[in-house]
Amino acid sequence: MYDQLQSIEDRYEELGELLSDPAVISDNKKFMELSKEEANTRETVEVYRRYKEVVSGISETEEMLGEKLDAEMQEMAKEELSDLKAEKEELEERIKVLLIPKDPNDDKNIIMEIRGAAGGDEAALFAGDLFEMYQSYASSQGWKFEVMEANITGIGGYKEVIVMITGENVFSKLKYESGAHRVQRVPSTESQGRVHTSTATVVVLPEAEEVELDLDEKDIRVDIYHASGAGGQHVNKTASAVRLTHLPTGIVVAMQDQRSQLQNREKAMKILRARVFDQLEQEARSEYDSSRKSAVGTGDRSERIRTYNFPQNRVTDHRIGLTVQKLDRILAGELDEIVDALIIYDQTAKLEEMQNAR
Repeated sequence: MYDQLQSIEDRYEELGELLSDPAVISDNKKFMELSKEEANTRETVEVYRRYKEVVSGISETEEMLGEKLDAEMQEMAKEELSDLKAEKEELEERIKVLLIPKDPNDDKNIIMEIRGAAGGDEAALFAGDLFEMYQSYASSQGWKFEVMEANITGIGGYKEVIVMITGENVFSKLKYESGAHRVQRVPSTESQGRVHTSTATVVVLPEAEEVELDLDEKDIRVDIYHASGAGGQHVNKTASAVRLTHLPTGIVVAMQDQRSQLQNREKAMKILRARVFDQLEQEARSEYDSSRKSAVGTGDRSERIRTYNFPQNRVTDHRIGLTVQKLDRILAGELDEIVDALIIYDQTAKLEEMQNAR
């Protein structure tokens, strides 16, 4: 482990020199890649450097205790030694977590797709509840939350809504939200007071930059057509809606929410690039994931991951067996308890895999 840490520190120092090289500074793509690598290793290096200081401090303090000291100095040295050993244990645990292979998408923005599934109007209303939950959570994190496409039902729910969430570490916190979310409650349209079960699905896609995924224009069929739905005369008279089809994968994205064809095309390309990038990653990971012990964040997107039970004010995440009696607060966007539990569960499982592989 310490050889690995030393290699990381050596590389970090090398990156510092490279990032001051005029040739690297003038190459924007190279500079961005190296800056990202340096940022991703900075915390590990800082913790390792502090760890070395603590180990050195322990050695010096133990050596001091071997000398003749007055009672007061000896007591101070013992107290300092105890503090240093406690910090050493804490740093060792942090280092273990920091050495877990990092998901390269963790610091990316995301495109989130929420759809009403089984349950008709009630499923669409629940999709709206999830939309508001994630919007509130994004606000609490200081993230930007932008609606890219929305298909609103007559009673106010969402048949489908696509949003882009931008900010710091968005994917790392929301990547576990992909899957089927189930709600159990008495619908507003239910006259008998019976509890119904409905579902909505959530898909979280890391935003793919052009430098990461260069889609060949020859592989994309572009169809332009008149937008439908609300919007007045402008919508009906202007061919502003755009449909993009990625021919190699068959992925289709249609966009009509914006007033101009250019705006619709730009947003459609963001979604298309994210979906193609995600599909390629899913295919590349499928064999590896099948052998993993931890299925958090990597399971089947149709898998039921969470139940929101209104009569009992209860939310249960089925993947980790977590139940909290705070449904009202969860839907208000207070997701930290669930998000933190999922991250810890995933990290613990990965640590076990690393130890078993040795």
